[in-house]
Amino acid sequence: MPPTRSFPRICIALGLPDVSTLLDQARREAEAGETFLEFRLDYLNDPCQGAEGIAGFLNRFPDCNLIATCRRHQNRGKFNGSIEQQLSVLDVAVRHGAHAIDVEIETAEVAPERLSPFRGRTQVILSYHNFEATPPMDTVLNRMLRIPADAYKVVTTARKPSDNVRVLAAAKALPRHRMVVLAMGELGFPTRVLSPVFGGVYSYAAPIYSEGTAAGQVSARYLRHLYRIEKLTRAAKIYGVIAEPVRHSISPAVHNRAFQSRRMDAVYLPFLVAPAHLRDFFSMAEKLPLAGFSVTLPHKQKIIRYLDAVDPLARRIGAVNTVWRKGGKWRGVNTDAVGVTQPLSRILRLPKATVLIVGNGGAARSAACALADAGAKICLVGRNADRVRALAKVCGAEAVLREHLHDRRFDAVVHATPLGMYPHVNECFFNGTIPGEVVFDMVYNPLETELLKRARQQGKTVVPGLDMFIEQAVRQFEIWTGESAPRAAMLKAAGEALEQRHG
Repeated sequence: MPPTRSFPRICIALGLPDVSTLLDQARREAEAGETFLEFRLDYLNDPCQGAEGIAGFLNRFPDCNLIATCRRHQNRGKFNGSIEQQLSVLDVAVRHGAHAIDVEIETAEVAPERLSPFRGRTQVILSYHNFEATPPMDTVLNRMLRIPADAYKVVTTARKPSDNVRVLAAAKALPRHRMVVLAMGELGFPTRVLSPVFGGVYSYAAPIYSEGTAAGQVSARYLRHLYRIEKLTRAAKIYGVIAEPVRHSISPAVHNRAFQSRRMDAVYLPFLVAPAHLRDFFSMAEKLPLAGFSVTLPHKQKIIRYLDAVDPLARRIGAVNTVWRKGGKWRGVNTDAVGVTQPLSRILRLPKATVLIVGNGGAARSAACALADAGAKICLVGRNADRVRALAKVCGAEAVLREHLHDRRFDAVVHATPLGMYPHVNECFFNGTIPGEVVFDMVYNPLETELLKRARQQGKTVVPGLDMFIEQAVRQFEIWTGESAPRAAMLKAAGEALEQRHG
């Protein structure tokens, strides 16, 4: 029997309709440095021809590891033949050099004796897929372990945050067995990064030039360079951001670059959390365990009820954007506040400075409370006069009507509304002269908003929203790690992430 082959941490899943396209795509991946590929033979119009093509590919790329899969359509694959025909295709793949075959549990249960001829010739990966939910893992594992295999693959669909940790725990539950564990969908994305951390043998990624074969797959480059999946150890600290939606967030790019810059064994992940799943998220956070996380829309207010300790300023603002665990307790602060005061304090003496804040939501409240604490005199303006008056009362600020701004001047204007945010980049609160010498736009996407363009044309000093984003992220990093943040690296990562999004 050949020794158990050790696989790399990232397997590129290739599901293409014809053999020439499959082999061409595989060649491209190999030439790009990928050494672990899955050939989804069931996607092909001629699976046997694809299986025979393995020999020529491995002859050209002998360092590649190759899994052959031919999943039946009854099990959400694309192969329409019988179980006998399915296993015959896999036998051809093994005869032509496949290092492993992936056989779904449904096939193995019907014909367990048919797997015996594969043992000793190739590695047999027994796989379970659930495309609807994440069932009790004990039931799934007990079912799978009845059939001997070289590795066991459990792939489910995440419906709530805690499904992630239940799937990952399956790898730890069977330390004597080689496990591959994943949860599909955007909700399950964290498992694609964390699977090897929890003892999983490898994770799956999408190819460079075509779509992946499962919901939630991202490119190997993304997993390798942004999340450093190949360098994380089982002791890695886990951080993240919770939001709905979360895909747009540039925080993973910024914080992962910071960890990389400081050579930390840590990773920062996007967690999609619906408002109804906030309690369930904390269940997951304790079991992973999460060391800390960022909070953004729509959770900044509601998160407070789940925390054991909240910073007084954050409580007054009524919003928390940074959470960490210390002494078994969840603690929260609002680093958005320092994100406003720090950039402005480099330009102005904030005590007694007059500041006009545009907006009446959470961002405006955060800016108003932080600047008032710094000694500034605050005025508020917005499109909803009633909400502006209500916020002014809470913050001890003066409410100003929009039409009365033409004869007022301020040391600084802080814009705290979504106006001008991508994709509505041409919107601006001010039509004419901006009534402040310094103009601070909290919007950072795009980097140069319409407001900042007009401010520059009027000779104002401008503070872009990215300054605030980086300032609050720097403070988060320092709270979580106790180390100084690599500010320049974080700023560069943020700029690159925004550029890639629109480039």
